[in-house]
Amino acid sequence: MLTLHDTATGAAAPLRLRRPGQVSLYVCGPTVDGVPHLGHGRFSLVFDVLRRYLLFSGLDVTYVSNITDIEDKIIERAAERGVPIAEFTAANETQWWEIMDALGVLRPDEAPHATDYVDRMVDLIVDLVDRGVAYETATGVYLSVLDVPGYGLLARQPLDSLRAGARIEADEEKRSPLDFVLWKKAKPGEPSWDAPWGAGRPGWHTECVVMSLDLLGEGFELHGGGQDLMFPHHENERAQAVADGKEFARHWMHNGWVTVGGEKMSKSVGNFTSLADLLEKSDARAYRLLVLRSHYRSPIEVTPETIAQAEAGLARLDEMARRFSLADPLAAGPLTGPDDGHGGIDQAAVDAFCASMDGDLDTPGALATVFDLARRANAAADAGDDGTAVVAARTAALLAAALGLGLRGGTRDEVDAAASDLVRRRDEARAARDWTSADALRAELEGAGWLVEDSAEGTRIRRR
Repeated sequence: MLTLHDTATGAAAPLRLRRPGQVSLYVCGPTVDGVPHLGHGRFSLVFDVLRRYLLFSGLDVTYVSNITDIEDKIIERAAERGVPIAEFTAANETQWWEIMDALGVLRPDEAPHATDYVDRMVDLIVDLVDRGVAYETATGVYLSVLDVPGYGLLARQPLDSLRAGARIEADEEKRSPLDFVLWKKAKPGEPSWDAPWGAGRPGWHTECVVMSLDLLGEGFELHGGGQDLMFPHHENERAQAVADGKEFARHWMHNGWVTVGGEKMSKSVGNFTSLADLLEKSDARAYRLLVLRSHYRSPIEVTPETIAQAEAGLARLDEMARRFSLADPLAAGPLTGPDDGHGGIDQAAVDAFCASMDGDLDTPGALATVFDLARRANAAADAGDDGTAVVAARTAALLAAALGLGLRGGTRDEVDAAASDLVRRRDEARAARDWTSADALRAELEGAGWLVEDSAEGTRIRRR
């Protein structure tokens, strides 16, 4: 049984399902205000690994991750560049999905946009005002957190401590410094929607509570994101659901920082490296392997040295896959069980792998099983024990794939002239940011029986 550290309780607990065999995840997605950095890559990979392992365990998974396409920084940066907000966010979102595809992150089942849910956010705020837990000021509508039972749960701090450390905002009408904005009244030149309190836009903390409950329903299994979202963002989401009498997420999961010189990587302090820069210089799989080598709640240091170490480990696994001419188990999509389709896997190794993953997603322990299998496969082959070697190698590739780590073994499919031309034209279209043509060429390649992958080196194809 999978147990995960629950931020709300501070302890590991089994993931409680509403319905047998089904699990729903809501993970806070990007604010499309600029270039994705390594921290964005980490949370995306952590929850991609969780999702893949749940599928590997035989569960039916519904995965929702939102797009924040209206927010203060978006308004400011679009204005700085002199472009319409919709154009600015669309370009950034396109880049986001390109990079997620290159990292091998599965697309969400639903990727709701905040601007599509404003009417329902207004409905929630109206209800909170009617319940007496929200109030209007000259600048907007605020939630009275002192009227919400248990406020501060995810911060793991008492209310007095939170109040003492609260940042004072320029609104003298706020009842408490902890009260947060649900609706921002419009300023000149800002985008706005109509509401009972006048034109404006919803506060950031309101969008996810509305979208998650709409798409997943009350009591969905898990809400996740980076550690920086625990408080105030996720706590403020939870507070609105509680104040509205709704059962919210049953389990809260947060991943640790990406650090540079021991300091959290962040756009606000200017120490971030973009994912695009990393993918230009290294194999996208190396960042996944680096993330897997650390427990998801621990910080990771991303440097040329740590990436090089991950690439060296990846090379060992690829060499094993080539030695045994292994097909990539991920070629047909994410794994939904431990059957390799060829017969013969090391069940004891699978059990050890699952025991690690079930213990609060211990990916370092799971990876140790994969590398041990690779070592055993090579040692058995060197000793002439081909049967043992093949079983160990197949199991290693299978378990790596369960983590989303595809190995490059076997022989490369011969690419005919027509397919080569389509690949060349698609790379040219992508370089010119002609996404419509690039998507059409992808569809043409897929129609001809090719699997299409984006990489730092360009379009890669292989036969289905």
